Amino acid sequence: MAEFFDVVVIGGGPAGVVSAVTGKKYYPKKNFLLIREHKVSVIPCGIPYIFHSLDSAKKDILSDEPLKTHDIEVLIGKVIQIDRDKKEVKLANGKKIKYDKLILAIGSEPLIPKIPGVEKEGIFTIKKELEYLETLREEVYKARNIVIVGGGFIGVEFADEISNISGKSIHIVELLPHCLLRAFDEEFCILAEEELRKKGVKLWLGRKVVSFEGGKRVSEVKLSGGETIPADLVILSIGAKPNIKMAEDMGLWIGRGGGIWVDEYMRTSDPSIFAVGDCAEKRCFFTRKHLPVMLASTATAEARVAGSNLFGVKVLREIKGTIAVFSTKVGEQVLGSAGLTQRKAEEENFEVVIGETTVPDKHPATLHGTKKIRIKLIFSRLSTTILGGQIAGGASVGELINVVGMAIQKRAPAVELETFQMATHPWLTSPPTLYPLVAATMDGTRKMRDIS
Repeated sequence: MAEFFDVVVIGGGPAGVVSAVTGKKYYPKKNFLLIREHKVSVIPCGIPYIFHSLDSAKKDILSDEPLKTHDIEVLIGKVIQIDRDKKEVKLANGKKIKYDKLILAIGSEPLIPKIPGVEKEGIFTIKKELEYLETLREEVYKARNIVIVGGGFIGVEFADEISNISGKSIHIVELLPHCLLRAFDEEFCILAEEELRKKGVKLWLGRKVVSFEGGKRVSEVKLSGGETIPADLVILSIGAKPNIKMAEDMGLWIGRGGGIWVDEYMRTSDPSIFAVGDCAEKRCFFTRKHLPVMLASTATAEARVAGSNLFGVKVLREIKGTIAVFSTKVGEQVLGSAGLTQRKAEEENFEVVIGETTVPDKHPATLHGTKKIRIKLIFSRLSTTILGGQIAGGASVGELINVVGMAIQKRAPAVELETFQMATHPWLTSPPTLYPLVAATMDGTRKMRDIS
């Protein structure tokens, strides 16, 4: 006889854990089960740092403590079938679980390009599996010539991290004119590229990989420009696609962007089933177009929405669209981005005004360790609503970009940012007279007046 749980969560990553914990907080009398394939889950954002910053992949483990604390049962197993009519989950070992509500947090899988030779040994994708990552780490230490295909966040972070290991020749091959170009405008991309070059990383921009050469194992990477790069190891970091097969087999709606269709409360086309994280369809906060963004921060926001509204909409926790708030560290440069870039806003025909400034991150600027913060804000010209922002500087950028993200989420007009009340301290922030968010907004509003 099948065991019954009020809520069954499939997937053990951040989205699965947070949806289960949030649901249990809102519905403490309900019993919850989380099913995952592997004994442990890794922290996705920590994967690039297993090579040097962490001395083992085993130090990048997502803790089960929140699940234990909230009395959420965990079952290790592979789900092979879900019967929506019976509300029943079947596992590979034959075990059956009945549910009232089901949350799909089944993630994504790496994209593998159809390039000749891609099946050769020595070519790795980036999987969120501990054993696979341990093998990849061992191979990185053995290799001298490492080629990373893809200059997005993961590719750049892998290159930056591996460059800390002596004796490595590291190359990034990126099809676009710049690394990180999907998240930043060109001038911010260049800052990241400068840091990579300082660390000896060779960048092949505007190039396409045409083949992987060698015998059984890869030995060279051929590029569209005719160049050939020696390669003992290749890491593919060209993105991922939502895991949707389980949803398709159940007959759930699939969105135009290839993810599981969900409404603003993360409900699928079956009112008893929710989908969160990488497997769920993402739509742009401003245009409602498909947005291929897969972030743990976005996944956990969706998970909180789903968990709180499992048994009826308790609070108006709506996902109005994905803002896409990013942060990364490349060498000594911290970069953050939220919302639309200037390039994307103009492509979508938004009439925009740009506010910019460069200020010190401490005051007085003569304090030891002071770095410059460069900030760029994108405003709608007529409504003055903030549409996006990019920041470069020191460690404080990581939190400052979150303030920009909140301003976008609340559709803040320029006047709200210009009169923003902040805490300041000589060692911790820019001076109150030159606070970057305010100073950049004032630059933008001055330009708005000049235009009008």
